[in-house]
Amino acid sequence: MAPIVLFVYKRADTLRKAIEALQQNPLAKSSDLIVYSDAAKSSKDEKAIAEVRAFLKTISGFKTLRIVEADTNKGLAASIIQGVSETLEKYGQAIVLEDDLVTSTNFLAYMNSALNHYQSNPEVFSISGFSMPIKGLQDKDVFFTFRGSSWGWATWADRWKHIDWETKDYQEFKNNAALRNQFNQMGSDMAGMLDRQLEGKINSWAIRFNYHQFVFKKYSVHPAISKVINIGFAEGATHTNDKFDRFKTYLDTSGKTKFEFPDHLNLDKKVIAQFVRPYSIFIRIKHKLLNLLPI
Repeated sequence: MAPIVLFVYKRADTLRKAIEALQQNPLAKSSDLIVYSDAAKSSKDEKAIAEVRAFLKTISGFKTLRIVEADTNKGLAASIIQGVSETLEKYGQAIVLEDDLVTSTNFLAYMNSALNHYQSNPEVFSISGFSMPIKGLQDKDVFFTFRGSSWGWATWADRWKHIDWETKDYQEFKNNAALRNQFNQMGSDMAGMLDRQLEGKINSWAIRFNYHQFVFKKYSVHPAISKVINIGFAEGATHTNDKFDRFKTYLDTSGKTKFEFPDHLNLDKKVIAQFVRPYSIFIRIKHKLLNLLPI
């Protein structure tokens, strides 16, 4: 079983739900759980973090539990890069979650099966647990994109170790309209996010992860029915605070634990058109305006 690496900050409410959902997975008892708890960014977060850390010590239902408590605030990007790197160095593969993600009862079965199936295929860069509703996949368990999801995902050490977190070729990319357009084929937000990352306006591990995937044209595997929902779009969330959620999806309730994983990797145009819709300029502007409205 791949270890589960869970990154937490100050949301004890969502964390409890995330753990309860994971515990409902039959493979939880066979899985090592490693929790990285970041320290407070300011004194106002110290009480909430103390509550989170007290709860962490009560967790059961996993093969082993290891809690890594940071002494100083690292932020999510640095925490994930360091924590995933440490875990992959030891285990070779990892399933990664954050404290506002609720998983289906077959999440671990899906993730471990996909990791095992595509381990020897270097064209697959990551396994994603989250998917938007996609029509036309009734007879399929998965589909492929060139954009991984940061909401419940997995990868292998031999893929992760090659990522250039400094994005040394950014200047070449920045002024190349053709490359920027290609990058945005997986969502109109991609190039802009990379710009903001390199300008120091955001601190995202995920956009650098996806940029590496784009440069080397590697695939991500997504479930036809999502195995993850994000419950963090609410007041008190660190990175999300939307009243209207453009990523609303449906959690797999089938309990299915056997999946068909195609060895032929390809992008289905009809599927990709649906996949990128939540990232379209129209939808992004629409939801930005909706979230400015009073409830």
